[in-house]
Amino acid sequence: MNIYKINDIGELIRDNSYVGRGIVIGRSEDGKKAVTAYFIMGRSQNSRNRIFTKKDDVLFTEPFDASKVEDPSLIIYAALRKYENKLIVTNGDQTDTIFEGLKNGVSFHESLKSREFEPDAPNFTPRISGIINFGDKDFDYEMSILKSADENGSACNRYTFAYPSLPGLGHFVHTYVCDGNPIPTFQGEPERVAIPNDIDEFTDKLWDALNEDNKISLYVSYTDVETKAEETRLINKNK
Repeated sequence: MNIYKINDIGELIRDNSYVGRGIVIGRSEDGKKAVTAYFIMGRSQNSRNRIFTKKDDVLFTEPFDASKVEDPSLIIYAALRKYENKLIVTNGDQTDTIFEGLKNGVSFHESLKSREFEPDAPNFTPRISGIINFGDKDFDYEMSILKSADENGSACNRYTFAYPSLPGLGHFVHTYVCDGNPIPTFQGEPERVAIPNDIDEFTDKLWDALNEDNKISLYVSYTDVETKAEETRLINKNK
């Protein structure tokens, strides 16, 4: 087993009907771009009734058809936002928890101590989060997963991973292993994936590999490490 293998993300998720929500953070192969991607999937009508919208520098999940919203509590939130030299991306309203923590001098890791997995028994969906810390022509990043310690949701296990940015390498964390009842939670460390130079190549690879029935929305951002100029792609299945 090669623990340093860098996987093709398309091969990791293709033919898997439900990996849930996913975050990718890494650095382009030429070393020039900080890359992040966030996608959502859904099985229920309530979950599938969503789109991504970008307002200023904040990425939101919003209802596609507001008249069909059953429970907005876990599906409507700010998924990505910036604070000073940091970019935050998460699968829930812990985005705001991290943002407010940073404003008050509390770190990414410490901010998440006030949160735990989602209260959606029996799945107890993990909360996954990431942050890019930009420096002078460089950056590093952290990823977190908060998940239930057992099938009863009696306690929360907390895992934080800190990475230097290496050209061509990204890390991928998602909420579920695959479909099921209850849905099996993601296990182990974030997966190592290849990050190409071209934003359209990466966007197409991700979107095309996600299950056609269950994919909902995808957002990809490439930020120039030196100039901080940003290029983005946003895809919504609901139009």
